[in-house]
Amino acid sequence: MERERVLKIYNSLTKKVEEFFPLNPPKVTMYVCGITAYDSSHLGHARSAVIFDVFYRLLRYLGYEVIYVRNITDIDDKIINRSNKEGIFWKDLTEKYIKEYEKVTKTLGLLKPTYEPKASEHIPEIIALIEKLIERGFAYQSEGDVYFEVAKFPSYGKLSGRRIEELIAGVRIEISEKKRNPLDFALWKSAKPGEPFWESPWGKGR
Repeated sequence: MERERVLKIYNSLTKKVEEFFPLNPPKVTMYVCGITAYDSSHLGHARSAVIFDVFYRLLRYLGYEVIYVRNITDIDDKIINRSNKEGIFWKDLTEKYIKEYEKVTKTLGLLKPTYEPKASEHIPEIIALIEKLIERGFAYQSEGDVYFEVAKFPSYGKLSGRRIEELIAGVRIEISEKKRNPLDFALWKSAKPGEPFWESPWGKGR
């Protein structure tokens, strides 16, 4: 009798190689962080895309029904700064680099993800999620910005294996006075004059 195929992968949480068990077999959902479209793709982007393409193919080969999502960040500080520097509308800038990236993945022969959402096309969902986090006490508003409060999430740092004290000591960026904790990260940023924005319960921002 042929032995059933077993997939083993490294579990970053337990730091062990373990047998893979889907939460809802035969369905598997896979979310991968895609590009921030402010510059041409580089080798690091290609490496990530190839690795997850191989994993996507393997899961399908093993008979799993895979929903593969790879996001595209098409609005953030780097994009705004680059569009201002080049005098290009931010949407035109991002479309240029998204098309470049698509050409690269096609040249590499990679499969297209099931979904490839752009951040700017899901602002209502982002706002709704932030509202839930505030409601549950995991996020707070500060002068038009909204931050995730790391101290309210005891497991923060568990995946990386580092304590919060170590992470704070390693903070390199300038610490905003709007934050309660240096590690708190922005979920919503208020718009500066001339920046693209969307309306929200906290004012104009992104």
